[in-house]
Amino acid sequence: MSKADDIFIGMCRDILDNGFSSEGQAVRARWGDGAPAHTLKRFGVVNRYDLGDEFPALTLRPTPLRLCVDELLWIWQKKSNRIAELSSRIWDSWADENGTIGKAYGYQLGVKYRFGHGETDQVDNVLWQLKNTPYSRRIMTNIFNFQDLHEMGLEPCAYSMTFNVTAGRLNAILNQRSQDVLTANSWNVVQYSVLLCMFAQASGFEPGELVHVIADAHIYDRHIPLIRELIDRPAFPAPRFVMNPGIKDFYAFTPDDVSFEDYRTGPQIKGIPIAI
Repeated sequence: MSKADDIFIGMCRDILDNGFSSEGQAVRARWGDGAPAHTLKRFGVVNRYDLGDEFPALTLRPTPLRLCVDELLWIWQKKSNRIAELSSRIWDSWADENGTIGKAYGYQLGVKYRFGHGETDQVDNVLWQLKNTPYSRRIMTNIFNFQDLHEMGLEPCAYSMTFNVTAGRLNAILNQRSQDVLTANSWNVVQYSVLLCMFAQASGFEPGELVHVIADAHIYDRHIPLIRELIDRPAFPAPRFVMNPGIKDFYAFTPDDVSFEDYRTGPQIKGIPIAI
Protein backbone atom coordinates (compact mmCIF):
# COMPACT_ATOMS: atom_id res chain seq x y z
CA MET A 1 0.00 0.00 0.00
CA SER A 2 1.03 3.62 -0.34
CA LYS A 3 2.26 5.46 2.73
CA ALA A 4 -0.73 7.77 2.35
CA ASP A 5 -3.02 4.71 2.65
CA ASP A 6 -1.18 3.58 5.77
CA ILE A 7 -1.48 7.02 7.40
CA PHE A 8 -5.15 7.34 6.43
CA ILE A 9 -6.08 3.89 7.73
CA GLY A 10 -4.27 4.53 11.02
CA MET A 11 -6.00 7.90 11.48
CA CYS A 12 -9.45 6.47 10.72
CA ARG A 13 -9.00 3.52 13.06
CA ASP A 14 -7.88 5.84 15.83
CA ILE A 15 -10.97 8.04 15.34
CA LEU A 16 -13.30 5.02 15.23
CA ASP A 17 -11.74 3.36 18.28
CA ASN A 18 -10.86 6.37 20.42
CA GLY A 19 -12.82 9.30 19.02
CA PHE A 20 -15.10 11.56 21.06
CA SER A 21 -18.76 11.43 20.02
CA SER A 22 -20.82 14.61 19.70
CA GLU A 23 -24.04 12.71 20.49
CA GLY A 24 -25.98 14.65 23.11
CA GLN A 25 -24.39 17.96 22.09
CA ALA A 26 -25.93 20.74 20.00
CA VAL A 27 -24.24 20.64 16.58
CA ARG A 28 -24.35 23.18 13.74
CA ALA A 29 -24.12 20.81 10.76
CA ARG A 30 -27.25 19.19 9.36
CA TRP A 31 -27.99 16.44 6.86
CA GLY A 32 -30.19 17.12 3.86
CA ASP A 33 -33.22 15.78 5.74
CA GLY A 34 -32.62 18.21 8.59
CA ALA A 35 -31.23 15.67 11.06
CA PRO A 36 -28.23 16.77 13.14
CA ALA A 37 -24.91 15.56 11.69
CA HIS A 38 -23.00 14.11 14.64
CA THR A 39 -19.35 13.10 14.51
CA LEU A 40 -16.61 11.05 16.08
CA LYS A 41 -13.52 13.24 16.38
CA ARG A 42 -9.87 13.31 17.42
CA PHE A 43 -8.23 16.58 18.38
CA GLY A 44 -4.77 17.58 17.18
CA VAL A 45 -4.00 15.03 14.46
CA VAL A 46 -0.58 15.46 12.81
CA ASN A 47 0.28 13.57 9.61
CA ARG A 48 3.65 13.81 7.85
CA TYR A 49 4.25 13.12 4.16
CA ASP A 50 7.73 13.11 2.61
CA LEU A 51 7.24 14.10 -1.03
CA GLY A 52 10.82 13.14 -1.77
CA ASP A 53 9.89 9.56 -0.94
CA GLU A 54 6.52 9.15 -2.67
CA PHE A 55 3.51 11.26 -3.59
CA PRO A 56 0.74 10.95 -0.97
CA ALA A 57 -2.27 9.78 -2.97
CA LEU A 58 -4.70 7.22 -1.59
CA THR A 59 -5.11 4.01 -3.55
CA LEU A 60 -8.05 2.74 -1.47
CA ARG A 61 -10.17 4.90 -3.77
CA PRO A 62 -9.20 7.39 -6.50
CA THR A 63 -8.46 11.03 -5.82
CA PRO A 64 -9.38 13.12 -8.91
CA LEU A 65 -6.11 14.96 -9.50
CA ARG A 66 -7.37 17.32 -12.19
CA LEU A 67 -10.33 18.56 -10.10
CA CYS A 68 -8.09 18.94 -7.04
CA VAL A 69 -5.60 21.04 -8.98
CA ASP A 70 -8.35 23.08 -10.65
CA GLU A 71 -9.65 24.14 -7.22
CA LEU A 72 -6.13 24.67 -5.90
CA LEU A 73 -5.28 27.05 -8.76
CA TRP A 74 -8.67 28.76 -8.43
CA ILE A 75 -7.68 29.69 -4.88
CA TRP A 76 -3.91 30.18 -5.07
CA GLN A 77 -3.30 31.28 -8.65
CA LYS A 78 -6.52 33.02 -9.77
CA LYS A 79 -7.20 34.14 -6.17
CA SER A 80 -10.87 33.94 -7.05
CA ASN A 81 -14.04 33.69 -5.03
CA ARG A 82 -16.34 33.36 -8.08
CA ILE A 83 -17.70 29.83 -8.54
CA ALA A 84 -18.18 30.27 -12.32
CA GLU A 85 -14.37 30.26 -12.60
CA LEU A 86 -14.19 26.77 -11.06
CA SER A 87 -14.72 23.59 -13.08
CA SER A 88 -16.41 21.60 -10.32
CA ARG A 89 -19.62 22.45 -8.47
CA ILE A 90 -18.29 21.70 -4.98
CA TRP A 91 -18.73 25.30 -3.78
CA ASP A 92 -22.29 25.83 -5.04
CA SER A 93 -23.89 25.29 -1.62
CA TRP A 94 -21.88 28.19 -0.16
CA ALA A 95 -22.34 30.70 -2.99
CA ASP A 96 -24.24 33.96 -2.57
CA GLU A 97 -26.68 35.67 -4.95
CA ASN A 98 -23.71 37.17 -6.81
CA GLY A 99 -22.15 33.80 -7.51
CA THR A 100 -19.27 34.22 -5.06
CA ILE A 101 -18.26 32.68 -1.73
CA GLY A 102 -17.76 36.16 -0.31
CA LYS A 103 -14.43 37.31 1.12
CA ALA A 104 -13.16 33.76 1.53
CA TYR A 105 -10.21 31.63 0.37
CA GLY A 106 -8.84 33.08 -2.89
CA TYR A 107 -10.19 36.52 -2.11
CA GLN A 108 -8.00 36.69 1.01
CA LEU A 109 -4.88 35.54 -0.85
CA GLY A 110 -5.36 38.29 -3.43
CA VAL A 111 -5.74 41.21 -1.00
CA LYS A 112 -2.84 43.65 -1.36
CA TYR A 113 -0.70 44.40 1.70
CA ARG A 114 2.33 46.50 2.42
CA PHE A 115 5.35 44.24 2.93
CA GLY A 116 9.00 45.21 3.32
CA HIS A 117 9.62 44.82 -0.41
CA GLY A 118 6.55 46.79 -1.50
CA GLU A 119 2.82 46.27 -2.02
CA THR A 120 1.98 42.65 -2.79
CA ASP A 121 -0.42 39.87 -1.88
CA GLN A 122 0.22 36.77 0.23
CA VAL A 123 1.01 34.39 -2.65
CA ASP A 124 3.37 36.80 -4.37
CA ASN A 125 5.05 37.51 -1.05
CA VAL A 126 5.74 33.79 -0.51
CA LEU A 127 7.16 33.43 -4.02
CA TRP A 128 9.31 36.56 -3.55
CA GLN A 129 10.67 35.34 -0.22
CA LEU A 130 11.47 31.86 -1.55
CA LYS A 131 13.60 33.48 -4.25
CA ASN A 132 15.13 36.29 -2.21
CA THR A 133 15.10 35.26 1.48
CA PRO A 134 14.58 31.47 1.30
CA TYR A 135 15.91 30.76 4.80
CA SER A 136 13.51 33.15 6.47
CA ARG A 137 11.30 31.72 9.21
CA ARG A 138 8.49 34.11 8.27
CA ILE A 139 7.32 32.62 4.95
CA MET A 140 3.65 31.96 5.53
CA THR A 141 0.05 32.68 4.54
CA ASN A 142 -3.09 33.01 6.67
CA ILE A 143 -6.60 33.43 5.28
CA PHE A 144 -8.50 33.31 8.59
CA ASN A 145 -9.11 37.06 8.57
CA PHE A 146 -11.32 37.83 11.57
CA GLN A 147 -12.59 41.17 10.29
CA ASP A 148 -13.98 39.49 7.15
CA LEU A 149 -15.43 36.29 8.64
CA HIS A 150 -18.98 37.67 8.58
CA GLU A 151 -18.65 38.16 4.80
CA MET A 152 -17.43 34.63 4.02
CA GLY A 153 -19.64 31.90 2.59
CA LEU A 154 -17.62 29.43 4.66
CA GLU A 155 -14.96 30.19 7.22
CA PRO A 156 -11.77 28.58 5.85
CA CYS A 157 -11.02 25.04 6.98
CA ALA A 158 -7.46 24.85 5.63
CA TYR A 159 -6.37 28.32 6.65
CA SER A 160 -2.59 28.61 6.96
CA MET A 161 0.60 27.47 5.21
CA THR A 162 4.07 27.90 6.66
CA PHE A 163 7.02 27.28 4.32
CA ASN A 164 10.54 26.36 5.36
CA VAL A 165 13.65 25.65 3.28
CA THR A 166 16.06 23.08 4.75
CA ALA A 167 19.03 21.56 2.91
CA GLY A 168 17.70 22.54 -0.50
CA ARG A 169 14.22 21.11 0.14
CA LEU A 170 11.02 23.11 0.46
CA ASN A 171 8.89 21.92 3.38
CA ALA A 172 5.50 23.18 4.54
CA ILE A 173 3.01 22.94 7.38
CA LEU A 174 -0.68 22.99 6.45
CA ASN A 175 -2.91 24.04 9.35
CA GLN A 176 -6.55 23.01 9.20
CA ARG A 177 -9.12 23.88 11.86
CA SER A 178 -11.60 21.17 10.82
CA GLN A 179 -11.75 18.25 8.43
CA ASP A 180 -14.47 15.88 7.23
CA VAL A 181 -12.10 12.93 6.91
CA LEU A 182 -14.04 10.89 4.35
CA THR A 183 -14.76 13.65 1.86
CA ALA A 184 -11.77 15.96 2.30
CA ASN A 185 -8.65 14.26 3.64
CA SER A 186 -7.10 12.88 0.46
CA TRP A 187 -8.36 15.89 -1.52
CA ASN A 188 -6.57 18.34 0.82
CA VAL A 189 -3.38 16.27 1.05
CA VAL A 190 -3.11 15.93 -2.73
CA GLN A 191 -3.86 19.63 -3.31
CA TYR A 192 -1.29 20.98 -0.92
CA SER A 193 1.32 18.42 -1.99
CA VAL A 194 0.87 19.69 -5.56
CA LEU A 195 1.15 23.29 -4.33
CA LEU A 196 4.38 22.42 -2.52
CA CYS A 197 5.77 20.80 -5.68
CA MET A 198 4.79 23.80 -7.82
CA PHE A 199 6.31 26.33 -5.40
CA ALA A 200 9.47 24.23 -5.13
CA GLN A 201 9.93 24.03 -8.90
CA ALA A 202 9.19 27.75 -9.33
CA SER A 203 11.78 28.58 -6.68
CA GLY A 204 14.55 26.13 -7.55
CA PHE A 205 14.14 23.69 -4.64
CA GLU A 206 13.30 20.01 -4.30
CA PRO A 207 9.94 19.10 -2.75
CA GLY A 208 10.34 18.15 0.89
CA GLU A 209 7.91 17.30 3.66
CA LEU A 210 4.26 18.29 4.02
CA VAL A 211 3.15 18.31 7.65
CA HIS A 212 -0.65 18.32 7.94
CA VAL A 213 -2.01 19.55 11.28
CA ILE A 214 -5.75 18.99 11.78
CA ALA A 215 -7.30 20.52 14.90
CA ASP A 216 -10.61 18.61 14.62
CA ALA A 217 -10.42 15.47 12.46
CA HIS A 218 -13.88 13.94 12.36
CA ILE A 219 -15.96 11.21 10.80
CA TYR A 220 -19.67 11.96 10.42
CA ASP A 221 -22.13 9.41 11.81
CA ARG A 222 -23.52 8.54 8.36
CA HIS A 223 -19.98 8.09 7.02
CA ILE A 224 -18.92 5.47 9.59
CA PRO A 225 -19.99 2.39 7.57
CA LEU A 226 -18.42 3.89 4.45
CA ILE A 227 -15.12 4.45 6.28
CA ARG A 228 -15.16 0.92 7.72
CA GLU A 229 -15.61 -0.55 4.24
CA LEU A 230 -12.96 1.75 2.76
CA ILE A 231 -10.17 0.98 5.21
CA ASP A 232 -10.72 -2.77 4.81
CA ARG A 233 -10.09 -2.63 1.07
CA PRO A 234 -6.91 -3.89 -0.59
CA ALA A 235 -4.39 -1.12 -1.33
CA PHE A 236 -1.77 -0.60 -4.01
CA PRO A 237 1.64 1.11 -4.36
CA ALA A 238 1.68 4.89 -4.62
CA PRO A 239 1.39 6.38 -8.11
CA ARG A 240 4.18 8.38 -9.70
CA PHE A 241 3.45 12.12 -9.75
CA VAL A 242 4.55 13.87 -12.96
CA MET A 243 4.77 17.65 -13.35
CA ASN A 244 5.80 19.62 -16.45
CA PRO A 245 9.51 20.33 -15.76
CA GLY A 246 9.62 23.28 -18.15
CA ILE A 247 7.43 25.57 -16.06
CA LYS A 248 9.33 27.86 -13.70
CA ASP A 249 6.55 30.43 -13.13
CA PHE A 250 3.85 29.40 -10.67
CA TYR A 251 1.27 31.43 -12.58
CA ALA A 252 1.93 29.43 -15.76
CA PHE A 253 0.80 26.09 -14.31
CA THR A 254 -2.49 24.57 -15.48
CA PRO A 255 -4.24 21.32 -14.48
CA ASP A 256 -2.83 19.82 -17.70
CA ASP A 257 0.72 20.17 -16.34
CA VAL A 258 0.33 17.45 -13.69
CA SER A 259 -0.60 13.79 -13.90
CA PHE A 260 -0.37 10.43 -12.18
CA GLU A 261 1.33 7.40 -13.71
CA ASP A 262 0.57 3.82 -12.67
CA TYR A 263 -2.30 4.91 -10.44
CA ARG A 264 -4.12 1.73 -9.39
CA THR A 265 -7.04 2.22 -6.99
CA GLY A 266 -10.15 0.68 -5.57
CA PRO A 267 -13.53 1.95 -6.81
CA GLN A 268 -14.89 5.39 -6.03
CA ILE A 269 -17.53 5.62 -3.30
CA LYS A 270 -20.82 6.75 -4.80
CA GLY A 271 -23.42 8.97 -3.16
CA ILE A 272 -21.52 10.19 -0.10
CA PRO A 273 -23.95 12.31 1.97
CA ILE A 274 -22.67 15.80 2.71
CA ALA A 275 -23.40 17.66 5.94
CA ILE A 276 -23.97 21.39 5.56
